[in-house]
Amino acid sequence: ALDRERAMDAGLKSSPSKQDASSANIEKLEAQLEQAKLNLSYTKIYAPQDGNISARNVEKGNYVQVGQSLTSIVSPNIWIVANFKETQLTNMKQGQDVSIKIDTYPRKRFKGKVDSIQRASGAKSSLFPPENAVGSYIKVVQRIPVKIRFTEDITGYNIAPGMSVIPKVKIK
Repeated sequence: ALDRERAMDAGLKSSPSKQDASSANIEKLEAQLEQAKLNLSYTKIYAPQDGNISARNVEKGNYVQVGQSLTSIVSPNIWIVANFKETQLTNMKQGQDVSIKIDTYPRKRFKGKVDSIQRASGAKSSLFPPENAVGSYIKVVQRIPVKIRFTEDITGYNIAPGMSVIPKVKIK
């Protein structure tokens, strides 16, 4: 009877510690649930812009990393970047009309306007600008990027980035 009384007494004394352990376990599981909810919120993927997917770099079931490129998106807002010789920019200004010939549509002349003229040559803004290591001077005519926007509706035409165009800026 004495052993039984001691066992019951020990059981009563261990009950609060069992309760504390259970409470700690519940708190741990709640924290894990909150972490899982947070991790789930990171799985939402947002495109940086509207457009059409032109390339897909992942398949269903692939694991992806933060910052990994999943697709290439082509904006519905299409423009032209024409690299004019610096000598062709003398009278060129923003807002001038442009006649655009696209190889895909040889009988059609599209209308556009000069949107902007870059303030650096293509060589200066390239990833690896050319350097003259030997010190000799050879004049090379530079190309300056000019952004041209279409001023007419082109939705009925299949115009895509990378196509060959011939823009003619009306400078007078």
